[in-house]
Amino acid sequence: MSIVVGNPARITEIRPTFTELVSAFARIGLMSFGGPAAQIALMHRICVEEKRWIDEDRYLHALNYCMLLPGPEAQQLATYIGWLLHGVRGGMVAGLLFVLPGLAVILGLSSLYALYQEASLVTGLFFGLKAAVLAIVVEAVVRIGRRALKSGFHRGLAAAAFIALFFFSLPFPLVVLTAALIGLIHARGAPSAAVEISEEVRARPPLLGQLATLLFWVVVWLAPLPLLWLLVPETALPEVQTFFSKMALVTFGGAYAVLAYVAQVAVDHYAWLKPGEMLDGLALAETTPGPLVLVLSYVGFLAGFRQSGALDPLIGGLLGGVIAAWATFVPSFIWIFAGAPYIERLRGNRLLSAALSAITAAVVGVILNLAVWFALHVVFTRVEPVDLVSLAPLTLSVPLPVWSSLDWPALVIAMAAAVMIFRFHLGIGKTLIAAGLLGLAARFLL
Repeated sequence: MSIVVGNPARITEIRPTFTELVSAFARIGLMSFGGPAAQIALMHRICVEEKRWIDEDRYLHALNYCMLLPGPEAQQLATYIGWLLHGVRGGMVAGLLFVLPGLAVILGLSSLYALYQEASLVTGLFFGLKAAVLAIVVEAVVRIGRRALKSGFHRGLAAAAFIALFFFSLPFPLVVLTAALIGLIHARGAPSAAVEISEEVRARPPLLGQLATLLFWVVVWLAPLPLLWLLVPETALPEVQTFFSKMALVTFGGAYAVLAYVAQVAVDHYAWLKPGEMLDGLALAETTPGPLVLVLSYVGFLAGFRQSGALDPLIGGLLGGVIAAWATFVPSFIWIFAGAPYIERLRGNRLLSAALSAITAAVVGVILNLAVWFALHVVFTRVEPVDLVSLAPLTLSVPLPVWSSLDWPALVIAMAAAVMIFRFHLGIGKTLIAAGLLGLAARFLL
């Protein structure tokens, strides 16, 4: 089936009305639990199998394109499908409805967390949840590693990314860009694979129109920043917008891949969170509908809540959560509305494919670093960095746990969650509920 740039709605067999599109994506937004794999499967079931709005090939083509982009691929896929069916307004509605229900839930839960964090019931519940999240992250390493590490070259990239982050604390964007460059260099000696691309994709879209679209969405994306610096410079809100706007450009691999870097900066540089609180946020995001990267709204909420200046802390927190979501999700509309026609033309480009596969391999090392970082802070109450070698400007250091601070209940719950996931293949929801109950029991009985 040909790919249509000028009039994307032509490709559908059964074109829905705009009301039908809104209804379907409202349903998808409310049901999108379980992470990107489950969300992508849900959209396939509704849009391809039930509604027959697009066929299998068109759906897979859209999915493959979204997998190439930074940011939440499931939300980008929703935006892409909406764009195919009803142009820009369809993409806007589909993308927003995919995010808004989960955003409302995560802001509500973040409010309860910030206000009642010290309550015994809340601390016990999150004690169990964060132990379970450790097993979930390990499972993500295994799942993505099986798909991405298909050669010794890619396994070496994953190992190098882990070493760069864990031992040298190099910035996550630098690791991603370096991996892409290595992939390009490595691909120059590889044979080219023929990929069939339609004539519509080969046709160059109007340059001025695409530039205008790009400029419009960039202005929309960054518009809050000068207002925040002007109106509330004493709060954390301007820094929240700035930091998460940068993150939106390098979040290849989804939430798991970027969390280690976000945790490092939010805890060590800005002091918005304590180390264990990132795990609490991930546990919250795992239990809400929508993209897992909504955990960044939780980070933004706590930043705004704790550094609210003259604002009421709860108002500052809600603004921080919304601003983090704005900075994270608006770029998805940029990629679809402005970038899709050009990136589609590069779908068969060998060098681009090599760079993206290298980034995916590096992401495995990034997630492994996240798993080790989380494991140390879940199972031990004290972790101290130890400098081994100084190689200016780099310092080789290792975070070592204080063995006397081993938290036996946390270790037991994490192992139990691993058994639920790897041995009995329980879903994330059931695993988190069981771990939460175990955490409550541990807090009240031990």
